[in-house]
Amino acid sequence: MVTNGQNVTTLALRPREAAQALGISPRTLWALTAPRGPIPCVRIGHGRRRSVLYPVDALRRWLSQQAGSEDREQ
Repeated sequence: MVTNGQNVTTLALRPREAAQALGISPRTLWALTAPRGPIPCVRIGHGRRRSVLYPVDALRRWLSQQAGSEDREQ
């Protein structure tokens, strides 16, 4: 989990923050987001107030899985 400057633990990131943390574009993140792709997200709210959040722990697990699959391919 990530701690911001106010000692508050960040549980989830907004799409731009998640893309920046992964080093990819927001468009690439969206293409890889479930159900189209393997990156898990949480959709909250409804209508115009609907938000997509990416749990930090889920992003770390996904990234570790990707690193592991690249090791097996080499």
